[in-house]
Amino acid sequence: MAPPRFAVDKMLGRLATWLRILGYDTTYGAHLGGRTLVRHARVQERIVLTRDRRLLRERPCPPLLFITSDHFRDQLRQVINAYRLDPFALLFTRCARCNLKVSPIPRERVVERVPPYVADTQTQFVICPGCGRLYWPATHVESARQELETLGFKCPSSND
Repeated sequence: MAPPRFAVDKMLGRLATWLRILGYDTTYGAHLGGRTLVRHARVQERIVLTRDRRLLRERPCPPLLFITSDHFRDQLRQVINAYRLDPFALLFTRCARCNLKVSPIPRERVVERVPPYVADTQTQFVICPGCGRLYWPATHVESARQELETLGFKCPSSND
């Protein structure tokens, strides 16, 4: 079964970014609110994530999850639990900025684009084919895992 795809209300930017970090296809932007969000989700067959109570009355409506909290950690926990997402399975496979899947790129092709320390210490890089943003495994990977564990999700590679 394919992972769920989300259309996130413009007031839930931090949630959208975290869903992308987790590797879930998540559209988000200032243009996505109200009925525009609903139309977008319907056309692209996405699940609506919103804090807008008016959308609860919208008919017909694509699948919708009303986000109950103002706090992004609670929001993320709600979505992960509601859709039984594995928060570690697809971690860092999408661009956090533009939502496209990232692709491996040889180190030699990026050494001139990254800081010297990174070029000297890292061997694996991925690139976003849309915006060209480069990513490499650094402290943010462990920080994201720790954040998820703080939320109550156990990393499969963690030792008991």
